[in-house]
Amino acid sequence: MELEARGAKVIPVFAGGLDFSGPAQRYFLNPIDKKPFVNSVVSLTGFALVGGPARQDHPKAIEALRNLDVPYIVALPLVFQTTEEWLNSTLGLHPIQVALQVALPELDGGMEPIVFSGRDPRTGKSHALHKRVEQLCTRAIRWGELKRKPKAEKKVAITVFSFPPDKGNVGTAAYLNVFSSIYSVLSDLKRDGYDVSGLPDSPESLIEDVIHDKEAKFSSPNLNVAYKMSVREYKALTPYAAALEENWGKPPGNLNSDGENLLVYGKQYGNVFIGVQPTFGYEGDPMRLLFSKSASPHHGFAAYYSFVEKIFGADAVLHFGTHGSLEFMPGKQVGMSDACFPDSLIGNIPNIYYYAANNPSEATIAKRRSYANTISYLTPPAENAGLYKGLKQLAELISSYQSLKDSGRGPQIVSSIISTARQCNLDKDVSLPEEGEELSAKERDLVVGKVYSKIMEIESRLLPCGLHVIGEPPSAMEAVATLVNIAALDRPEEGIYSLPGILAETVGRNIEDVYRGSDKGVLADVELLRQITEASRAAISAFVDQTTNKKGQVVDVANKLSSMLGFGLIEPWVQYLSKTKFLRADREKLRTLFGFLGECLKLIVMDNELGSLKQALEGSYVEPGPGGDPIRNPKVLPTGKNIHALDPQSIPTVAAMQSAKVVVDRLLERQKIDNGGNYPETVALVLWGTEHQ
Repeated sequence: MELEARGAKVIPVFAGGLDFSGPAQRYFLNPIDKKPFVNSVVSLTGFALVGGPARQDHPKAIEALRNLDVPYIVALPLVFQTTEEWLNSTLGLHPIQVALQVALPELDGGMEPIVFSGRDPRTGKSHALHKRVEQLCTRAIRWGELKRKPKAEKKVAITVFSFPPDKGNVGTAAYLNVFSSIYSVLSDLKRDGYDVSGLPDSPESLIEDVIHDKEAKFSSPNLNVAYKMSVREYKALTPYAAALEENWGKPPGNLNSDGENLLVYGKQYGNVFIGVQPTFGYEGDPMRLLFSKSASPHHGFAAYYSFVEKIFGADAVLHFGTHGSLEFMPGKQVGMSDACFPDSLIGNIPNIYYYAANNPSEATIAKRRSYANTISYLTPPAENAGLYKGLKQLAELISSYQSLKDSGRGPQIVSSIISTARQCNLDKDVSLPEEGEELSAKERDLVVGKVYSKIMEIESRLLPCGLHVIGEPPSAMEAVATLVNIAALDRPEEGIYSLPGILAETVGRNIEDVYRGSDKGVLADVELLRQITEASRAAISAFVDQTTNKKGQVVDVANKLSSMLGFGLIEPWVQYLSKTKFLRADREKLRTLFGFLGECLKLIVMDNELGSLKQALEGSYVEPGPGGDPIRNPKVLPTGKNIHALDPQSIPTVAAMQSAKVVVDRLLERQKIDNGGNYPETVALVLWGTEHQ
C-alpha cells in the first residue's frame, strides 16, 4: 500500500517453497523480449533467493537476478527479538538473524537490510514498523528511478574523503589515486551522455578546482565553498538537527562554518557535484565516535548530506574509495532504526561506494550501515622493496665473499661485511662478532649467511606499487608483480604447485626446507632462494611480455595464451628456464601453473570497475563477489563486483582440513591425558572473523 500510495505500480508475488528465482522470473520478466516489467525488486522473505536458511544455490540466484537486471533489495522482519528489544539494542539485529537473513542474501547481491516489521512481545505476531516501511519504499523507488531517468538529466554527487582524518588531506583513499580516478570516471560518464559540463582538461586542474591547494586543510579558506547554508535552512532541511545539539551546541558551530552559515565544500560540473565529506569531529579522540553512546555527527556533517539530497538533488551519491566516516556514525550495528545516524544522513539517496577489494570486512559495514552498493577496485600489486645505499653495498660485499671466500681475502671481506652491517643497523636484528679475522671458515659462512638472509628479507618485503587508477588497464610491470605473488603459493585443492616449489624440486630440494635454511642463515640456502626468486620473476616476465603492447599494457590475453599453450611450441617460461640451473623443471606442472596464471591475468585485465559503476547509476544489477586478497584468492578478480564478505565455498580448503586434523588430534589427545583418559564432553571454538572474510 505504501508503494502504491507513492505512485508506484506494484507486482506482488507470494511463493511457497524456498526457491524464489522461478516466480521472480515468471512475474517480473517479459517472456517475449526478456526485459523486466519492474525497475527494482524488494524481497520481504529475509532469505537468500534460492534455498532459504539451510542450503543456498547462489549461482542460480545470480543468474536469475542477472536476467532481471534491476536493483535487488532484501528487507527483513524481526524474528529473534521483540520490537522493544530491537529498539533498545545497540547491536540491532540478533547475530543469528544477521547470519541467516543479512549475510546470505548479500551473496546473491542483496542490499539495504532494512527492518520492515516488528514482533509483539505478548502474542508473537508481526506488525508493520511504519517509519521503516516508509524508508524502505522511498529507497526502493529511488533505486528504480535510476532505470527510468535519462542520463543527461541524472544528478550524481561524488564524495571524497580526508584520510587520516586528523591530517586534513583532501581526496585520499586506500591504494587509490582519487582525483585521477574521478577524472577517468567523469570523462567516461561524459562520453556516455551525462552532463559534466565545465570539466577541466586534466586531473591536476580538477584538484585545483576543488581544493585550490593540494595541501589544503579543512580549516583553510582555500577549499572551494560550493554552498553556504543558513541556520534556518539547515534546521528546515535536517529534521534530526536538534539531536546533535547535546554534543555540538546550537548550529552553526565551529566545524564547516563561517560563524553564521554552514559551509559545503566542493565544486559542481553540470549535473555532477564533487563534495568533500566533513571531518567527523572527534579527531583528538576518534574512538569516542565509535564507542560513546552520546556521540553524534556535527552540524557541518549533517548539513553536507542535507545539501546533497535536498538542495543539489542527487539521484545517487558515489562515495569514492576506502573509506569515509558515514558508515561509522553512531547507531545500531545492523538493522538500523530511524534514530541511527547513518540512516538519517544517507536519507533517501541511492548510495554507491567504491571500496578496496582487499577490505571486505569494512566494505560490509558500509553495505549494511550506509545502504551501499559496494563496488570493488583493484589494489596495486605488491612489489619487492629492493635495496639501497649501504644495503646494496653490503649485498656486493657478500657476492665478493662467495667468489673469494676460499682465498686469503675471505676473513678481510667478512670484517668489512660486519662493519657495513653495523652501519646499516643490522646488528639490532643479527648477532654479529666484533671482527671476522679470528673466525673459522664455518663461522664466517654462518655470519655471512645470517646477514645475507636479513638483507634478502628486507629486499623481498612487499610494498604497494603506486596507486590504482579506476579505468586504467594494468601495466606489464603491475601484472608481473601480481602474478609473481600468486605463483608463490601452493593451491593443492586445484592441483597447482607453486613456482618456487617446482624450481626447488629441480635441484633436489624441498622449498620449505630452503625457506627454513634461509631463515637460519645457511649461506647455500640463502643463495638458492635468491636464484629461485630471480628465476620465478624472470619466467613470469617472459610470459607476460608475450601479452604486452608497445605502451607496456597487457592486451589480448586469451588469444596469446591459446597460442602459447598450443602444441609444438616452446613456451616462453620454458625458453627462459632452459638457460638456468632449473632447466629440468617439471613441464607438466609448469604448464598447469602458467595456465592458471593466464586465467588470473585475464581476470586482472578484465576489471569492470567503470562498467559496474555505470550499471549501478543506470539502476541495473551489479553482480556480487567475494572481497579479500587477490593473491590468496584470485576469485576476487575481476574487480567491479558488489563485494560481500564471506565466501562459504572457499573454506575450508583441502590444505586447511589436513592441517586442522593434525591440530585437533593433538588437542584431543592432550585433553584425554589431562582428563584421566576420557575425551572432553564439550569443546569451544573461537573463530576470528577477519581471517575468513
